[in-house]
Amino acid sequence: MKKRVLSAALCTVMVAGSLAGCGLKSPETTEAATEAATEAAADATEAEAADGEAAAGEPVGPAVTLVMAEVNPLDTIVGQMDSAFKEKVEELSGGSITIDLQASGVLGSENDVLDTMLGGGGTIDISRISAFALTSYGGEKSMLLSLPYTFVSREHFWNFADSDLAQEFLMEPHENGSGVRGLFYGEEGFRHFFTVSEIAGLEDLAGMKLRVSNDPVMNGLVEGLGASPTVVSFGELYSALQTGVVDGAEQPIANYKSNAFPEVAPYLILDGHTLGAVQVIITDEAWDKLTPEQQDILVEAGKYASQLNREMSESEENKVLEELKAEGCTVVEVEDITPWQEACKAVIEENTADNKELYQQILDMQ
Repeated sequence: MKKRVLSAALCTVMVAGSLAGCGLKSPETTEAATEAATEAAADATEAEAADGEAAAGEPVGPAVTLVMAEVNPLDTIVGQMDSAFKEKVEELSGGSITIDLQASGVLGSENDVLDTMLGGGGTIDISRISAFALTSYGGEKSMLLSLPYTFVSREHFWNFADSDLAQEFLMEPHENGSGVRGLFYGEEGFRHFFTVSEIAGLEDLAGMKLRVSNDPVMNGLVEGLGASPTVVSFGELYSALQTGVVDGAEQPIANYKSNAFPEVAPYLILDGHTLGAVQVIITDEAWDKLTPEQQDILVEAGKYASQLNREMSESEENKVLEELKAEGCTVVEVEDITPWQEACKAVIEENTADNKELYQQILDMQ
């Protein structure tokens, strides 16, 4: 449409100029023709602008709804990252892609969600998971990210997340035939232990039953600290702490508070044994039904959400920590982390035996 309007305007200008050059019209007539041409060109410009505004809001590709699972509430660090991803996808796609974000574990635990996604069927398309969650599904590279005291700082983690190596890690589950692929990384802060009874240091963990997911690295970590690993699903953790099934557990600070764990386990020790590396994954089935343009939109939205996570994670964590202290939670600082690191040597050596060079690459990024 806008091309036809512009063409008409240009023709008017050319005709007016030709007539004036041949002397076939009076100056008044030529002036009127020029004025008409100018108005036509202005109208064409306005039409072009209007068309551009319409194009900006046009859907990109066919309509599709993708169901996204999140085990934590939306007010957590990862919940806010998920929401940013959802909003950016829907904005960039002009509404052609809808992200149906289901939070607070309504679609099940991380393992439940992964079982559903890897089993096919299309009921869950996207999920935000802990990086170590893929370990039980053949994720040898992802497992390296959850080894204790791998990342010495947030900056160290983001050096990795921004590297080419990270892209290789994200594609591991696709390449090993698991049927999912990673879109982007984020983090939810360092993970710390919290307990039902008072704790002052590492020695107090001896003999405690500490909740773990069914993860070999976490099992080895807890055993190395002298405690007893006890498998409990995340959805049952509150009641397990309340009834004495377990004596403690570990979570990032924001998740500890948002899931009301301080109500039943008010002692938090800041050992920072692992940085809570997370990733957002999508099934190959869902990915393949998107157009190339829609796939690019998911990638761009992932970059946006990842950057937002990077900018807000530490400040949000510090804010929550101060709230916990004000609410009466006992927070124990760890002045010397060396004994904790020494206790974890065995699990690190055992789980890096086949990937020593790859693990060293991560360590060298600090």
